Formats: sequence, C-alpha cells, structure tokens
Amino acid sequence: MGAALILIDIQSGFDDPVWGARNNQGAESQAGTLLAAWRARSWPIFHIRHVSVQPGSPLVGPGVAFKPEVAPLPGEPILEKSVNSAFIGTDLEERLHADGLTEVVICGLTTPHCVSTTTRMAANLGFSVTLAHDACAAFTSNADASWNGGSALSADDIHSAAVSHLHGEFATARSAAQIIAGLP
Repeated sequence: MGAALILIDIQSGFDDPVWGARNNQGAESQAGTLLAAWRARSWPIFHIRHVSVQPGSPLVGPGVAFKPEVAPLPGEPILEKSVNSAFIGTDLEERLHADGLTEVVICGLTTPHCVSTTTRMAANLGFSVTLAHDACAAFTSNADASWNGGSALSADDIHSAAVSHLHGEFATARSAAQIIAGLP
C-alpha cells in the first residue's frame, strides 16, 4: 500500500472574497490530479473538512462543501475539524497507524494555516511527509503585517514562505507532477 493522500479543506467557502487575493488558481486542479492517481491505485485517501465555529465564517453552511475537483466518492473517509490541524479532534492519526501507513502526501487550503499545521504535526508524529506545493494556495488575508507597519505581503510570497519553512525540516516539497511521476 502506498502513501496516504490527505486533502485539506478544499472547500467552496474559500471562494468567498473575504479571504483576499489568492495565488495558484490551479491548486484544486492539481489536487484533483493527485486524487485521480490515488484512486487509480486504490491507495488511502482522507478528505479533511473545516467546519468553523466562528460566527459569520465562510466555512459554515454551504461553505463546507468540497470543491468539485476533489469531491469524495462514497466510502472515502471525510474527517471534520474546527482547528488548523487535521490531527486534532479527529481520528486521522489512529486511522493512519491502523493501516500501517508511514508516508503521507498533503495538499489543500490554505498553505500557511491548515496545510502547514497538519504538515508539521504529521512530521512530529513520525510520518514521512511530501507536500504537493502546487496543489496548495494562500490568500493575502493569511498574513497580518500590522506588526511591521502594515507592509502587505502578496499571496505568492505568503505561499512561498510557508512552503520554504516546511521543506527540508517537516516535509519534502514536490509538484503534483513530480509526485505522480515517482509513483509505482
């Protein structure tokens, strides 16, 4: 059995303009490509859904729906969380261990928040992590630059910084194409 694919928060609520400008408009398509490769191999897939407890959040009600590119098929596990890590408040770790899995591939929204937190925790829990950097995206609202006088960061800069902080210590960053090319 191959690595588990963990798709984080690829939900319609992230289409709301409240998030600001975004990078990588093709993230969902790349995640869908990974998902198709995993399904073709019958490898383990975990869909993570963020259900916000914040009043007025776009990630409630219709905003919790998965985007069509990554819509779960019947029988594919859906784990719900209300915090940044897919390991907190879910049985993800137990499911991975029960299946004897030691490797995970992570993608989703948003790179510096739930993707980063889940990646760090996966590595801290002893999993070998590959981060599909082009199957992730960030928004300008993901960084509060008020601490430095308000110099805003672009979504590209936020995404690049997040991936750079993860690569090498917590994960190996690869494109979806590189990941798929390396699959048996």
